[in-house]
Amino acid sequence: MIDDPLDEQALVRAAKGAPSDDLRAFEALVARNQGHVVANCRHLTGSPAEAEDLAQEVFVKAFFALKRFEERSSFRTWVRQIKVNHCLSHLTKRKKERAVDLDDPGVADDRALRVEAAAEEQLLADDERVRIQAVLDALGESLRVPLVLRDLDGLSYQEIAEQLGLGLSAVKMRIKRGREEFRRLYQAEAGPPG
Repeated sequence: MIDDPLDEQALVRAAKGAPSDDLRAFEALVARNQGHVVANCRHLTGSPAEAEDLAQEVFVKAFFALKRFEERSSFRTWVRQIKVNHCLSHLTKRKKERAVDLDDPGVADDRALRVEAAAEEQLLADDERVRIQAVLDALGESLRVPLVLRDLDGLSYQEIAEQLGLGLSAVKMRIKRGREEFRRLYQAEAGPPG
């Protein structure tokens, strides 16, 4: 879906000028961008379970920063910047967290850690999406993040280099290696031709 950038600008201005109890314009901006943000949070972090929460946190940050949005770029580009920074911070924080052993007594009984069957069925409904996500999950973070930023977010190599604090040649090499590894894993996931 291609949105009219003029409508987006009007929505941004309306959201900025709206009284604090009138969220209609901002909600319209969220509705336009939510699917993309959720999908990319999932791909960037490799965590479908956390994608919705991360996307919600991105929009909360955007809401509170909206008055400072200078409109030098589109709202979508601005939110993408917030999303990338938030997901990278999340990945850094996640590396520092301690893993829980599922065999520990009490963990298996914790209802908050259980996944209902409906959620599992929903993930299995679209085999291709599941397969692609599995391959992305199998990629190391150093290859997955630049690949997602390039191929799903559409960032330029230079923008990715700036986002990740890497040199341009390093970004290009990681994306090339990421695509090659994705292709190899994707074909291996499919199994031998039948």
